Amino acid sequence: MGKFNTVEEAREYFSGDRFATCNGMTIDELDESHAVTGMTLDERHRNAFGGVMGGAIFTLADFAFAALTNDRGSLTVAQQVSISYLSPPRGGRLVATARYKKDGRNSCVVNVDVVDDTGREVAQFVGTGFKLGAPR
Repeated sequence: MGKFNTVEEAREYFSGDRFATCNGMTIDELDESHAVTGMTLDERHRNAFGGVMGGAIFTLADFAFAALTNDRGSLTVAQQVSISYLSPPRGGRLVATARYKKDGRNSCVVNVDVVDDTGREVAQFVGTGFKLGAPR
């Protein structure tokens, strides 16, 4: 691994990401090539007509992006992101998998695929990260 020697260390570090953790998001896997985050859906993730809020899906993808890009010893922030919503989830859990498309010296591009526990493709997120340097 990078900055984190174990997934547990990453979970401890990201416990400070209150919005994600208070909404039930977890880091399930993390290594130098990918990060997986998950979220079991409940009423707090629903919009007015019962669907899953786009913001909940976006936050899960962004959480995977953050876990992956901040495991290399430098603080990385999102510079530009986009998301395409592909299908509404049918299952009870969402999983986001982040992988580097390019990992450069000062910036990176990460693809994040979000699926539900039935295998249905829910969203595709693409993020460009800017590396600020060593964490403070």
